Amino acid sequence: MNKSKISAFLSILAVFASGLVLGAFGYRLYSAPSVSTIGTTPPAQQQRPSPEEVRKRIVADMTSKVKLDAEQIKQLNAIMDETHDEFEQLRLKSKPDWDDLNDRRKAIEDKWKPERDAIGARQTEKVRAVLREDQRPLYDAWRAERERQRKLRDQHKKQ
Repeated sequence: MNKSKISAFLSILAVFASGLVLGAFGYRLYSAPSVSTIGTTPPAQQQRPSPEEVRKRIVADMTSKVKLDAEQIKQLNAIMDETHDEFEQLRLKSKPDWDDLNDRRKAIEDKWKPERDAIGARQTEKVRAVLREDQRPLYDAWRAERERQRKLRDQHKKQ
């Protein structure tokens, strides 16, 4: 092969390689989360809307998409009131069973908590043994921040 063919081949190879790199960078940039989502609560952990908000949204959505008239809206609201009352009766009727189940769940959690804590402590010590001396304070700070976030999350769940 002469020099011009090798030069042309290397040029084409460089163009394809740069296209690959730019494509990968562009894809990563495109699929990165937006700034507004960073630091916000994930959808699964956001507080649920109140039943009144859900009801208003359903009625408004059905009114616009199904083209309900005033009488149908009135009937829909009556149906939703009746259904709400039925669910409330079921909730009250099943409350003792749910309370009993939650009490048993709590007892099981309490029974196994010391062993779970011991496993976590062993993991922490193993990780600390792998780290250099200068990394250990950073690891301890990282663990403290995670613990703080966990406590906040647990507090939020109780409310």
